[in-house]
Amino acid sequence: MDAPHRRVTFLHMETVTRASLIEQIYQQVGLSRKESSVLLEDVLETVMQALERGESVKISGFGTFSVRKKGQRCGRNPKTGEEVPILPRSVLVFRSSQLLRAEVNHEETEPGVDYDD
Repeated sequence: MDAPHRRVTFLHMETVTRASLIEQIYQQVGLSRKESSVLLEDVLETVMQALERGESVKISGFGTFSVRKKGQRCGRNPKTGEEVPILPRSVLVFRSSQLLRAEVNHEETEPGVDYDD
């Protein structure tokens, strides 16, 4: 489905929430609020499942979400100075695309340039 690119502006908002995204889908796409909610939840669930499987999620022109494995290492208790093992864990990493960085910094982008990282 080829939809024209629309810039969505969240005016006077400090935090974009699920509810505000659902409202934008409702207003921009024309689905009902219920359908907009289901659509957003399906997209988020798909992203979460991919990350749980250790896959990267690349959204062209926006960025890439990935999971990085951190091995066990030694840390220190700041109060006592005692060495404490830090267990292995996974961390979520987001790397923004060049286009998103340019947009956030209000920089001009060159037409025809591939901004996918």
